[in-house]
Amino acid sequence: MDKFTKLTGVAAPMPVVNIDTDMIIPKDYLKTIKRTGLGKGLFAESRYLEDGSPNPDFVLNKPAYQNAQILVAGDNFGCGSSREHAPWALLDFGIRCVISTSFADIFYNNCFKNGILPIIVSPENLEKLLDDASRGSNAVLSVDLENQQISGPDGGTISFEIDAFKRHCMLNGLDDIGLTLEHSSAIETFEKTNASVRPWA
Repeated sequence: MDKFTKLTGVAAPMPVVNIDTDMIIPKDYLKTIKRTGLGKGLFAESRYLEDGSPNPDFVLNKPAYQNAQILVAGDNFGCGSSREHAPWALLDFGIRCVISTSFADIFYNNCFKNGILPIIVSPENLEKLLDDASRGSNAVLSVDLENQQISGPDGGTISFEIDAFKRHCMLNGLDDIGLTLEHSSAIETFEKTNASVRPWA
């Protein structure tokens, strides 16, 4: 998993509440267990017209936001079914950070396991960030995980809270496998000891 220390990128505004995982990645794209290639299905029902062409009114199709790395979204982002394909699709598109006032628990935890930083802010601060994100080509935010701050295009900063363990994992690029491998020496020592005292095992 890639480390997340500081991200400066275009932020796309999605001021919609209750964006669920079916909206993020429709069920038609759930036939794969690969983490790559799902970016094309991200928000597919809103992003494409019936003939399959891009919907020019959808925010991520607008020229200023086609390379967005940050989403600023409404309350209760990631609700609905617990499909891990949702963060896979976001990451494959290029989204590394989602900012909202609240997230569904399973989606929130799945983000950390896949290298996406979900940030919870107050409703007042979300309004400020939505305003920043609505500036088209000037909609650039800087997210500093180490100092737990978001900086807007005008230089203002917003602080955010995050669980210390999750912060550690993101800063060091540690998913569940990476966390286990941090203890590889202890695991190897245990296996050698176990093999000597229980050779039949």
